[in-house]
Amino acid sequence: MRNARLALIPLAMLLASCGGGGSAGSQTGGVSVTPPAPPVSLRGQVIGSATVAPVTISPGVSVSTVEPAALKALIDAQTDFGSTVTGTPTCAITVYSFKYHTIDSMAADTPAGAAIYLPSGSNAACQGGRPVMLYAHGTSVQKSTDMANLSSNEARLIAAMFAAQGYIVVAPNYVGYAGSSAGYHPYLDAEQQAADMIDALRAARSVFGSINASASARLMVTGYSQGGFVALATQRAMQTKYPGEFAVTAAAPLSGPYALTLFGDSIFNGAPTTGSAGFLPMLINAGQRAGANLYASTSEIYEAKYAGGIENLLPGTQSLGDLVAAGKLPNDVLFASDSLPQAAGYGSFFGPDHLIKSSYRDSYLADLKAHPCNGSNAAPLSCTPAQSLRKWLLKNDLRTYVPNVPLFLCGGDADPLVPYANTTATAAYFRAQNSTTLQLSVLNVDDTALTGPYLTTRAGFAAAKALLRRAALDQGATPAAADQIVKDSYHAGLVAPFCLREARAFFDSAPSR
Repeated sequence: MRNARLALIPLAMLLASCGGGGSAGSQTGGVSVTPPAPPVSLRGQVIGSATVAPVTISPGVSVSTVEPAALKALIDAQTDFGSTVTGTPTCAITVYSFKYHTIDSMAADTPAGAAIYLPSGSNAACQGGRPVMLYAHGTSVQKSTDMANLSSNEARLIAAMFAAQGYIVVAPNYVGYAGSSAGYHPYLDAEQQAADMIDALRAARSVFGSINASASARLMVTGYSQGGFVALATQRAMQTKYPGEFAVTAAAPLSGPYALTLFGDSIFNGAPTTGSAGFLPMLINAGQRAGANLYASTSEIYEAKYAGGIENLLPGTQSLGDLVAAGKLPNDVLFASDSLPQAAGYGSFFGPDHLIKSSYRDSYLADLKAHPCNGSNAAPLSCTPAQSLRKWLLKNDLRTYVPNVPLFLCGGDADPLVPYANTTATAAYFRAQNSTTLQLSVLNVDDTALTGPYLTTRAGFAAAKALLRRAALDQGATPAAADQIVKDSYHAGLVAPFCLREARAFFDSAPSR
């Protein structure tokens, strides 16, 4: 069974990448250099025109438009659970690629790339004014990541789940990936990533006419993992900064690290997550590029073995597995063997070949003790951390407002990559504001209750886990190894398709605004 991995991934397994590009900003001695102010008028403008991105449907066979039957065959052959989860495609799909102007971490003009999935066909669901869905993808270490390339699991899944059911999908690649000249990615920089998404949608709207895309007034925003964070940040920006420009119908952030202070504090307090040794450097680099002054030298944070060149490592041209093999990153060992505290069950994240200096972790923990956050559901960010990374996490924590559109949060409470606590804490914050406008639905796909909402999806998720474990045992895996296979597949291969399917149902039923 293939694994549809969308997001943060264990460092021992993964991805190859290609691509490159220079930085839109620069650093000297670890100190950010501020570029000149951007010409604001360029934001959201398309660069050139949208072009068709052919889709490979079989070896040596590419088409400009994928018919429903061919898409179903592609999904069933190459995506976990196939059309049993996505549904049988109703519409044909044409994929377009385009570039647009947005801003980098220092608000300077920079290009980025995106995709449009355009449905077509004789079915009524594929014709006339179609709803638009703005999609934010999960974490990738590949600079070549391109949502116009349906050979990737995530792009293919989104095309089948939404475009093949009649949604016009706009899917940005983000700054730092395909179509971008930046030499870094503004990872979990809420303001920049929301601006990137909004500018992609503006540019997409400007080319709809030229590709015969007829959009209705219905606008949905969703994303998975990192994309869940980006989707919520985007809805927040649309609501608080651009209410006259965007009328979001509904939003569905999925399995995202929305509660960044809680997430970061939990990691440094002894409970790291799978992939931490990959995504923490990306997050720290993003903060440094945005002028947060997280370090004067990378050697303040990282052990000497890893400090050199880590600023430019991710996203890059090597897979995480290759980086581990080359000695450029440890295999998810974050802290020293004797570094304390260590939460029960997290021993594998502590060892001699570790990434983060004990002195840096100690400084983080001292600040956490002196300036604790997450003191209450109603005011989790009522804190004043002094340590630079904690200040950056606080700035980008999304528990700062109450959505005024129907909101669907989804995840799984056994997630080893993005803990479900992010979902529960964010939902608790929204509810604690006692807003009369809050319309919040929450799904834990791993809830085993025999009654209650989403029963069909929860039962399907449990069956999928059991099927994956059974298949591993049948192939000779030990029970422990089979459990590990389920754990490795949990975040992206198992939770993602079920949350996305319920997000589509949520969008289908959302009232127009």
